Amino acid sequence: MPLLRQRRFPRARGSVGAAREFAVETLLEWGCHDRQEDIRLCVSELATNAVLHGVPPGREFLLALTGDGASIRVEVRDSGGGVPVVRAGELDECGGRGLLLVEVLADDFGVTPHKPGKSVWAVFKTDPMEKRQA
Repeated sequence: MPLLRQRRFPRARGSVGAAREFAVETLLEWGCHDRQEDIRLCVSELATNAVLHGVPPGREFLLALTGDGASIRVEVRDSGGGVPVVRAGELDECGGRGLLLVEVLADDFGVTPHKPGKSVWAVFKTDPMEKRQA
């Protein structure tokens, strides 16, 4: 049976750090160490996008982590409109590369539309041997 932990966060800059902490705590609890930094960075990018672009004022976003022994799925769901697009960004831009990082670091990545909103998710293959040794 897959492991699942989820938490809602308000539309606030401080929620990005809180989401990262929640993800790392969850991974440590599950004994998953091999992809922790990749997952932490991707949670940060997805939560930042939810705060900046996806969550209407006064609403929250949901961070869910699911582990099945061979992979960890990270999903950020918000009720905002639009569909996120991966783009490289211009050399002189300070931002705009977050989803590109997620696409590169994750083993699978996508967007699932909902009414209202969407979920942006990433899957990370993990080493089952490490979990047995932890």
